[in-house]
Amino acid sequence: MEILFATANRDKAVELGSLLSSLGIELRTLLDFPAAEQIEETGETLQENALLKAYAGFHLSGLPTIADDTGLEVAALNGQPGVYSSRYAGENATYADNVKKLLFEMKAVPSDERQARFVTVVAYVDKGLEIVASGEVLGQITHRSYGTSGFGYDPVFRVNETGMTYAEMGLAEKNKMSHRARAFNNLLIELHKQQQHQPQFKKWELPID
Repeated sequence: MEILFATANRDKAVELGSLLSSLGIELRTLLDFPAAEQIEETGETLQENALLKAYAGFHLSGLPTIADDTGLEVAALNGQPGVYSSRYAGENATYADNVKKLLFEMKAVPSDERQARFVTVVAYVDKGLEIVASGEVLGQITHRSYGTSGFGYDPVFRVNETGMTYAEMGLAEKNKMSHRARAFNNLLIELHKQQQHQPQFKKWELPID
């Protein structure tokens, strides 16, 4: 089955491609559509952005489309950067820029007050079908970067369940319990409920914890 993942972010595409590799899905991205314009994230919530991107991708390609939006919510920063996570340090910020700003904002916050959570909202859009699901992981913001894997805030988000940052995990390990993996697994659960009309989803199941 061919599905569009409405992103031009290569890191996200690699992570999702690995996550869905066992499901027999041919994943395409916006990188396969050179003429596609960048989809602006103008929503005020993760769900609004996920739906906006999913509908834009569906209208562009005519393919069943999935899209996600992810936010890092830090308790000491009143939930920031949240929906602005990818551009926390500015519109053209790099991963390193965002991490640097986050650590600067958190420099006076003691270790026992650095709670955070990663939340992913994923939307699936096809003809006559719209499904939204979410997943989250609780953790702590570290005082410095640890590990070299992953992308984004992975080096400074220590997962409560493992005691490691995402960047200290391999991709396979991360995909067993990440916020994105949980969101997509919850999406598949909702798709299973549609199996009377969407039988191709019947056998989809992700190997996550």
